[in-house]
This record gives sequence, structure tokens and C-alpha cells, in this order.
Amino acid sequence: MSLYDEDTFVVLETNQPEQFLTAAELLEKLKAVLAEEHEELPQDVLKFSSVEEQAKYLIDTYCELDVGPGNFLQWYAVRLEK
Repeated sequence: MSLYDEDTFVVLETNQPEQFLTAAELLEKLKAVLAEEHEELPQDVLKFSSVEEQAKYLIDTYCELDVGPGNFLQWYAVRLEK
């Protein structure tokens, strides 16, 4: 299973303008968030022991992450016209 090879993700975050990130950039962002937030992760994400595996699984399976009360982090794969 691979991360989306050339896909770009639009990332929506509390109090931030939308950002366009590559799969690699989104992976790094999620790893940073996962390093801080661990209470509210879904059970199927917790079965992975490393933050890297958790982040890859989130990208492949989810499109949002609970990052605390009143905050949100969402991502959607988009195909940019070449």
C-alpha cells in the first residue's frame, strides 16, 4: 500500500488558511501532531506502535483528526491539473 504518489492534499486547520501539502508534507505534519496528542486517537490507529505508521494509516484511512476541543485538522486528496 503506498501513499498517494503525486497527490496533493488540501489541509484545513483551526484558525489557518487552507494549505496545499504533498503527501510527504502531510505525513510530517501528522507525525508532529501525533507526537503531542494521544488521548483521543481512534482504537484502530493505536494498534500501530510508531508515530510514522500511525500517520500513514491516518492518511490512507481517515480525513480528519481530533486535535482537542474546538480545534480541527482535516485533509482531502486533490488532483491538481498538470
